[in-house]
Amino acid sequence: MPEGDTIFRAARTLNRALGGKIVTKFETALAHLARTDDDSPIAGRSVGNVDAVGKWMRIYFSGDLILLTHMLMSGSWHIYRAGEQWQRGRSHMRAAIHTADFVAVAFDVPIAEFHTAASLARHRAVPQLGPNVLDARFDEAEAAARIRSRPDLEIAVAIMRQRLVAGVGNIFKSEVCFAASVNPFRKVGALTDEELHSLMAHARRLMSANITETSGPGIVTYTGLNRAGATDNCWVYGRRGAPCRRCGTPIESRKQGEEARTTFWCPRCQPL
Repeated sequence: MPEGDTIFRAARTLNRALGGKIVTKFETALAHLARTDDDSPIAGRSVGNVDAVGKWMRIYFSGDLILLTHMLMSGSWHIYRAGEQWQRGRSHMRAAIHTADFVAVAFDVPIAEFHTAASLARHRAVPQLGPNVLDARFDEAEAAARIRSRPDLEIAVAIMRQRLVAGVGNIFKSEVCFAASVNPFRKVGALTDEELHSLMAHARRLMSANITETSGPGIVTYTGLNRAGATDNCWVYGRRGAPCRRCGTPIESRKQGEEARTTFWCPRCQPL
C-alpha cells in the first residue's frame, strides 16, 4: 500500500502537469464516473489543483467537481506526454485525464469518486482523518491526543489508524517505532508522554525526508545508506533474520492487527 509520502509526491507531480490546464478529454472504465461525465462533462473544465490528505488524493476541477481517489494496495497514477505510449495496458486504466500536453492515467485505482465540496464534506472517511503527518501545520499534540483516546490498541496499529493520525503506512509504522525505541506491540495506554512525543516527532521527520526533491528512489530512514531499492535503506522493515544495524540482534517480524500487516522490530533495541 502506498504510504502518505508516496501519495504526496504523486499529487505534487500531477499538480505540476495538470494544474491550470484545460481538460481536452476524459476517459474512464468505471461506470459511476462515466455517469457523472455524461451528465456534466469533464472535458472543457480546468484543473484547479491536486493535493493529498493522508492516503487520499483530490483533483479539483472548475465547476465544483472533485475527483477523489485512494490507491489501496494496487493503484497508481502515471503521467505521460501527449501521444506517448502507456507503460501499462488499457485494461488497467480506470480514469485518464487528457490536456493539450499531458495525460494523467489512473491504473488499477480501486476507489475513485466524483464529489462536490458539499458531498466531500460528508464523506465517511476523508473529513474524519486525523492530523496529516505531512501537513505543514501538523498538530503533534492533537495527533497524540487522538492516539491516547485508544489505550487498548497496540501502538503500531494505532499509528496506522488514519482517523488518529493520517499518512503513516506499513513501512513507516515499523521504522518509526524503531527510531523511537518503542516496541510496536506495546499498548498505547502503557506509553509515556515522552514516548508518544518521540513517535510523532520521528513520524514527521522520517516522512518529511521522503518528499524532498532529492530524496531519490530509495526510502530515506537516516541509516546512512543510499541504495536504490525501495526498502534497502530501512532499519528493520523487510529485514527479518538480518542483524540489527545498531546492535546486531536478528530482526524479528510477525503479523499484527486485524489486517494482519507484517511488523518488523529489534527485540533488543525495542524491548517489550
